[in-house]
Amino acid sequence: MKTNNLTNNNELPTELIDEVAAQCNTPVSSELDSFVAALTERFANSLDAVLLYGSCLHSHCSLEEGIVDLYVLVDEYRNAYPQQRLLALGNEWLPPNVFYIEVRHQEKTLRAKYAVISTVDFEYSAQFWFHSYIWARFAQPSRLLFARDDTIRSSIYHAITHSIITFLKSGIAAIEAGVLSVEEIWTRCLMLTYASELRAEKETRARHLAQTNLIAFTRLTQAASPMLTTLIQQKEGAEENLYQCLTTPAMQRQAQWRWRLRRWQGRILSLLRLGKAVFTFANGVEYAVWKIERHTGVRVEITPMLRRHPILLGLVALRQLLRRGVLR
Repeated sequence: MKTNNLTNNNELPTELIDEVAAQCNTPVSSELDSFVAALTERFANSLDAVLLYGSCLHSHCSLEEGIVDLYVLVDEYRNAYPQQRLLALGNEWLPPNVFYIEVRHQEKTLRAKYAVISTVDFEYSAQFWFHSYIWARFAQPSRLLFARDDTIRSSIYHAITHSIITFLKSGIAAIEAGVLSVEEIWTRCLMLTYASELRAEKETRARHLAQTNLIAFTRLTQAASPMLTTLIQQKEGAEENLYQCLTTPAMQRQAQWRWRLRRWQGRILSLLRLGKAVFTFANGVEYAVWKIERHTGVRVEITPMLRRHPILLGLVALRQLLRRGVLR
């Protein structure tokens, strides 16, 4: 049974928690308040928090031009969907549920997709999920747009802190020993997480992300280093962003085996989540097909059968991905 306070948060480095809190509270555009208002109206008393993450944050793109990525944390799924039991069951079975929203702000239309997960599931996934779906996303800088109270705020800081530690522990263990910069560490770890989902991002995308957020990643790595003493050690007398990687061939083999399992698990989970999105998105079939093609290069034909039975989309996509050799 998942409960709050899943591990002893007193063991987490205070410096890392403080760095996470500072990043979460970095000011953002006031335009995002429109999304918070709409989501507060949508989820009412079940809303615990709203988090901003993703490309619009990391690339600083215009909110009018892109689709904002948000995470919505709720207290319980049955409270979040009081009249929609199937949505509650789907969210509990395979979190998160993903939805699309448009809001008006000063005569502009802003768009976002938001993922719904319970606060307890968010905390649990950051610490204990084998797959990287949550902890890879929230190891990267995010912004806390809304929190119900200080207890929820603190829970989110601790969950994100766990995400960073899980991300670095899982990724660095697969890297060969040697001297590495923070940029190289994060680039390689990001590539491992990209490969564990239906994502076609190349190394250039991961490296760009590492370079864009290098100051933040340097601070996070240094603050997390007390939890990583068996994996990395900061180089004495060198720049603060250089580390000696201490992995052994045995550690690498074990870590790489885990990442191979994550690749298979992640691709199957991605298809299942896209299948769910068919029911939560307007034009959900088109969205799922576009997402599959964007991340894999494989085009799935939308047949009348798929429109009538959209749950089959994941099975059809899986067959084509296997046939094309995208899944190995």
